[in-house]
Amino acid sequence: MFLKTKNRKAISAVLATLIILVATVVLGTGVILFGTSLFQTNAQSSGLAVQGVHVWINSNSPTTYAWGAAEIRNSGDKILSVDQISVRGTQIPFSSWYFDNNSTRVTAGNFQSQLIYSSTSGTTPGMMESYYSGKAQTSPPPTCPTTTTAFGINESTTLAPIVCFSQASGPISLKPGDMAITYFKIPNGVLSTVDSGSASSVALYAGNVGAPQSITVQSQQN
Repeated sequence: MFLKTKNRKAISAVLATLIILVATVVLGTGVILFGTSLFQTNAQSSGLAVQGVHVWINSNSPTTYAWGAAEIRNSGDKILSVDQISVRGTQIPFSSWYFDNNSTRVTAGNFQSQLIYSSTSGTTPGMMESYYSGKAQTSPPPTCPTTTTAFGINESTTLAPIVCFSQASGPISLKPGDMAITYFKIPNGVLSTVDSGSASSVALYAGNVGAPQSITVQSQQN
């Protein structure tokens, strides 16, 4: 005598095939989206190129005034804002930044030139003076704002556009490929005359992009 077996319900072959097909499509779509996202993230990168960094200290004045300067360029694919400058770990406030990012003045010639120290013996104590026609001037040239918080410097030759430096009120915004030249006044006490000839760390950052550099402090007599 044989026992009757109960019929068990099972997934049909068609339904199983459909489930496998849907799972394959979903998995494939996920891989494609992940790969696309990864490619876009890598393709659009942030980059900050910093060159020509200088640090000067006035060793011939009652107050030891120190200044720094740098040429910066957005070498990435996204807009960035230079939001931090520090010297020996001391952050420079925005009010002590002076910059020009006007492409008609910050030309390739000016950007690649040796940045010039003019003088800090102007009528405004510690302020960088204008420098053009081969010597320091007590006021900005006519092409630059005539305020106590601005100065102009002819960085390359007497025929090149004079770069006009105006006081910053916040980060320096740069589109991809844009260039800027910035001068910054270092707070009193960070450097002294004994630091002349020694190395000092200078760091410029745009968010997480940037790195410190070791720069030799140069002594100036005015």
